[in-house]
Amino acid sequence: MTYSSAVAYLYRLQRHGIKLGLETMTALMVRLGTPQTRYRTLHIAGTNGKGSTAAMAAAVLQAAGYRVGLCTSPHLVEFRERIRVNGVMLAESQVTQLTEQLQTLCEPDLSPTFFEYTTAMAFQHFADSGVDVAVLEVGLGGRFDATNVVMPMACAVTTISLDHQEYLGTTLSSIAFEKAGIIKPGVPVVLGRLEDDAWRTIEQVARERQARCFVSMRIFAQRERGPSNFPIAVWVCNMTD
Repeated sequence: MTYSSAVAYLYRLQRHGIKLGLETMTALMVRLGTPQTRYRTLHIAGTNGKGSTAAMAAAVLQAAGYRVGLCTSPHLVEFRERIRVNGVMLAESQVTQLTEQLQTLCEPDLSPTFFEYTTAMAFQHFADSGVDVAVLEVGLGGRFDATNVVMPMACAVTTISLDHQEYLGTTLSSIAFEKAGIIKPGVPVVLGRLEDDAWRTIEQVARERQARCFVSMRIFAQRERGPSNFPIAVWVCNMTD
């Protein structure tokens, strides 16, 4: 398999469209040996701003000396932009190798979507590369997004507006509920500027999961440093083993 044929194969997976649910992704992770559990993760959802937030968090962590994986979508010019380690894109040879590896593992009964496949590639590449932490941008929604098979050390919801209503619902509250699906029990979440309906929904989910909420605009106004009042992107620079 060449790089061009690997990318062509990946793009053909788009015929599967969007499938909500984590069953295929969970099964694929098991077949890979759960690579997403071998490093820490930050998980970022939102209608707008999640890509730039992910990029900034990755840059802060890398500047602090960590080896950082970054998974974002969509790409602007070429496929390899989606998966980076310390700013370096996935090599063409690695795309080919990972495509072949996943092809074999999916046979005969798994039919992942394009996004599920590429997310699995990212998780495996980050494990192979020995990253300390991976910053993951949600693709669609959150609750049923392919990235939502991780147990992050922190997550964020940037903004919420009406998007992908055919999948996420027609109100800010319903969309907020889907994006709040990345919140895990006891895992802190940073919130961006949200409308009241979205805020109430996410706050309720966080309360039910005993996840502490941090409001970004208030955090940046704080002067005292520490995990209770410092931006998540900077707080994680103080990670200890």
